[in-house]
Amino acid sequence: MEAELQTDIVVRPVRDVDAEALGRVHATCWHETYDHLISRAALESVSAKRLAELWTHWSQQGPDHHMVAALVDGEIVGFAGSGPAREDDAPRRRELYFIYLLDAWHGTGIGQRLFDAVIPDDESELYLWVAEDNPRAHRFYTRNGFALDGETHTEPFLGETLTEVRFVR
Repeated sequence: MEAELQTDIVVRPVRDVDAEALGRVHATCWHETYDHLISRAALESVSAKRLAELWTHWSQQGPDHHMVAALVDGEIVGFAGSGPAREDDAPRRRELYFIYLLDAWHGTGIGQRLFDAVIPDDESELYLWVAEDNPRAHRFYTRNGFALDGETHTEPFLGETLTEVRFVR
C-alpha cells in the first residue's frame, strides 16, 4: 500500500484557494487530536469557516513562513507550518507552528513529508510546543531529533486550557 500511496501524495505550498478545505481539515484534526483533552462542547464550537478565514491570512505570510498542504487524490488530508519564532525569549530563531494530519493517514509517511517540507535546508535548529498529553506527536518529534527542554505553559484553547511542553532541536 505504501508504494501505491507515494504516487498519489502531493505536498505543496498552501494556496489562497485552499482556505475552505484547510478550514474543514483543521477542524476535523482538532476533533481527532484533542477529543481527550478538551470538552465535547468546546470542540463542537470549532468553526471550519472561522479556521478557513485564518488560513486566508496564514497563506499570505511572508517568505520566512512555510505553509504546506498534503493532498491525496487531490484532497487535502493534512498541513504544516513553520516560521520565525513567536516568542521574544525563544530558544531558537525558527519555530514549527503545527503539523496536523487526519487520523486515517497516520503511519503513511505523509506527516514526515509535511515536516520535511516546512523545515528549510539551512535551518536544522528549531523548537515547537505540543500538547503535554499527545504521545503520538511526542514520538514523532523525538524521531526527528527533538528533545523536551523542561519548559511547559498553559495555553488558552477553545475557551479552556491546554498544557503544552516544548521540544527543541
